Amino acid sequence: MHFELFADYFQFYLQDDDINVGNVSDAWTPDATQRLRIAVVPSAIAVGTARNDTVSVDVEVLNTSPSMEIDAWEHVVEADLAIQTGRIVVAGCTDYFPGAARLNVPSGVYRVRVLYGDRHSAADSAGDRLSYRVQLWPTTSPSAVSVVKQGPVPWAG
Repeated sequence: MHFELFADYFQFYLQDDDINVGNVSDAWTPDATQRLRIAVVPSAIAVGTARNDTVSVDVEVLNTSPSMEIDAWEHVVEADLAIQTGRIVVAGCTDYFPGAARLNVPSGVYRVRVLYGDRHSAADSAGDRLSYRVQLWPTTSPSAVSVVKQGPVPWAG
């Protein structure tokens, strides 16, 4: 599914539909901000963006782990996301939560791969324009957050 999300505060969210489980504010550590580019709590992932503006996001819900086709992407990171309600909310961080987009999925733990790419400078000096792809698949083997491919640090200009 394709989304155009307002990445207010330089982020957008993937989280369980239970609004009470998704506070990532304390997860934005210096490492999360610069190296990982995502902030993670068990039922929410905030994806850091290069712009405080509308961003293009493609989300794929898959049955199994996809092939590791990452050459075209600048930065790739993976983390786990626990979904108890069977609904994943995809939203900008200041979107009206009840009106945000939802994806229906079986409850469980998902591995999430976030890919950052297609960088080009913006004429408005508000930060580089990047596109984002998110791939999710069920997992029975929880894993730590990991950088699969490290992009440049500092990464947003």
